[in-house]
Amino acid sequence: MKKILLVEGNLREENQSFTDGGIKTHTESLKDSISFFTKTLELDVVNPSSDKNLSEVTEDLTKYDGMIWGGSSLNIYNDTVEIRRQLDFMRECQKKIKNILAICWGLQVAVTVAGGVVKRCNKGAHRGIAHNVKINKNGLSHPLYKNKNETFNTPAFNFDEVSTLPNNSTLLSSNEINNVMGINFKNGVSDIWGIQYHPEITYDKMITLIHFRKDRLLNNKAFTDEDEINSHVKMIAEENKITNKNNRMKELENWLNKII
Repeated sequence: MKKILLVEGNLREENQSFTDGGIKTHTESLKDSISFFTKTLELDVVNPSSDKNLSEVTEDLTKYDGMIWGGSSLNIYNDTVEIRRQLDFMRECQKKIKNILAICWGLQVAVTVAGGVVKRCNKGAHRGIAHNVKINKNGLSHPLYKNKNETFNTPAFNFDEVSTLPNNSTLLSSNEINNVMGINFKNGVSDIWGIQYHPEITYDKMITLIHFRKDRLLNNKAFTDEDEINSHVKMIAEENKITNKNNRMKELENWLNKII
């Protein structure tokens, strides 16, 4: 049976707040989405910010056929012990795991380790949804986007962006907020497919996250007031009505097909 390593990017405290609020962690959501396509994979989970057995996991990384590194509320440019642990772990993964799907925060960690730069986005943020992601010429011929609509909307939640790509990267998709929405690059032994959005997370969960993070979002000026939040949530709910689950998760399906 093929083995996949799932990396939890959020701190343990954030995940506990999710659990206390009745919200699945990002890893739990990812497991659900993977099971929609296949139940033939053996899945291990690691949290490099807090797991005490991280050195044991690091020593045994070559046993994995692939790795999916998911989202987080962290910012890569903040110099904390927990973020440094994640960067160090990604560095080891890129030496030992051939196939990596890097989602949102995972993309930012992977890019930083490979010599790229991530900064605060100067064009705004994706608050539960990213509109009009455009697959470019390179992306249209890349297996990441096989059978994906050339322009699409997608669940997304990020305030930061990749501003400088690693060497030898191929840009695959963009939108008005983030020039880098999909990329492919190699570093060490790893072939990394990176996306700055969340095909594995439902719009329903994004709406829940907006309400859950309401005070935080108002404090950091992501929304001006509760009326704007309510209007924004209604817009996402309308998008949810017309979204096809298979199409939303096509990138995840395509990467899994590479592994299986």
